[in-house]
Amino acid sequence: MRWESNILYRLKPKSEFTKNVLTLMTGTTIAQAIPVAISPILTRLYSPKDFGVLALFVAITSILGSIANGRYELAIMLPRKDEDAINIMALGFIINIILSSFLFFMAIIFHDEILKLLNNKEISPWIYLVPISVFLMGCFNLLNYFNNRKKFYKDLAKANTYKAIGMAIVQLSLGFIKAGAGGLISGQIFSQIISNTKLFFNIKKLNLFGKIKKVRVIALGKRYIDFPKFSMWAILANTLAVQLTNILISSFYNVKTLGFYSLAQRTLGTPLSLIGSSIGQVFFQEATKEKHRTGKTIKTFNSTVKKLIIIAVPSFSILYFFMEDLFAFVFGEQWRIAGRYAKIIICLFFMRFISSPVSTVISVFNKQKIELISNILLILISISSVLVAIYFDFNFTNFLYLHVFSISFYYLIVFFLYVKWAVTGK
Repeated sequence: MRWESNILYRLKPKSEFTKNVLTLMTGTTIAQAIPVAISPILTRLYSPKDFGVLALFVAITSILGSIANGRYELAIMLPRKDEDAINIMALGFIINIILSSFLFFMAIIFHDEILKLLNNKEISPWIYLVPISVFLMGCFNLLNYFNNRKKFYKDLAKANTYKAIGMAIVQLSLGFIKAGAGGLISGQIFSQIISNTKLFFNIKKLNLFGKIKKVRVIALGKRYIDFPKFSMWAILANTLAVQLTNILISSFYNVKTLGFYSLAQRTLGTPLSLIGSSIGQVFFQEATKEKHRTGKTIKTFNSTVKKLIIIAVPSFSILYFFMEDLFAFVFGEQWRIAGRYAKIIICLFFMRFISSPVSTVISVFNKQKIELISNILLILISISSVLVAIYFDFNFTNFLYLHVFSISFYYLIVFFLYVKWAVTGK
C-alpha cells in the first residue's frame, strides 16, 4: 500500500502550471474527440453537399470571427486590476456589436451579390446566420480570455466539453429528421451559445459589470491600440491562409467536392493538431529556457523534430496505403473519394505536422514581422494555385496535387528558416 501511494504521488502533477495545462488539455481532448467519434454516424445522415455547405459557412465565420473584437481580447490578460480588464472586455463587445450589425445589413442588402461571389446557392439561407455566428465567436473569445485571467481552468474545460456535446446532440437529432446542411450549421451555433452561457455566468458572479465606465473604455482603448493596429491584421492573414482554400474550392469547383475535401481535412487534422499542439507547448517552454541560457535553441529544436519524425513516418506511411478503404469502411462507401483526397493531401499534413509544433521559435526570437509576411505569402500561394488550375482547366484532383506541392514547398522553406534561427539565434 505504501509503495502504491508513492507511485500515485509521483504521478501527480507537481506544479500549478502543469495542473492547469492538463486541465485544459483534458477539456480540449474530449471536445475534439466527440466530433470525431460521431463522424461515422453524421456521414450516414448528411450528404457530402451538406458537409460542403458547413465547411463554407465555417470558413467565412472563422475569418470574420477572428477580428470580431479588434483583437482587444488579448489585452484582457494585461491590466493588474479586474476593473480595467472588464472595461477592455466591454470595448471588445462594443466592436463586436458594431461589426456583427454591419455584417447583418450587408447580408440583407448584398445577399445575391455574395452568392454570386461565392458561386454557391446552397448557402443562401445560411448567409443571414453568419453575423450571429461571428457575434457568438467574438463573445466566446472575450469570455475565454477573462475566464483565463481568473484561472477558471476547470470551467474553461467544461465549456469546451459542453460545446462539443451540445453540437453533437443537435447535429445527430436534426440529422435523423433529414434537416440537411441546416442541421450541421444549427449544431454549430447552438454549441456556441452553450459555451458562452457557461463562461458568462462565471464573470457575472464577480459583480464587475457595474465598474464599466465610458471614460475608462476610451482610455484603455487608446492604451492598447496596437492590438487592432497590428495583431488584428496578423490573425486575419493567418486565418485567411487556413480557410481561404475552402472558399476558393467552393467558388471554382462545387460545394459537394468541398464536402469530400473538408472531411479528409478534418479527419487528418484533428488528431494531428492535438498531438502537435501538445508537443508545441512543451517545445515553446523548453526553447525559451534554452534561449535564456545559450542564446540559441538548437538542442531543443533537434530533440523535438526527431520525436515528431519518429511519430510521423510510421503513422503517415500506414495511413497512406489504407486511406481509401479506411474512409469507405468508417464513413460509408460514398465517402471513398474523400479517402482518395486524404491520400493526396497526407504529404501536406506530414510537412505541417513536422513544422507547426516548432513554429513557436518565431515568438522565441521575436520574428513576428516575418510571420505576418509568411502568412501573406501563404495566402498568395493558395490563390495562385487555384488561378493556375482554373487557367489550365485542371480537374479537382490535379488542382489538389498542385496545391499540395505548392504549400508543402512553402512549409519546407519556412522550416529551414526555423532551423536557421534555432542554430544561429538570430
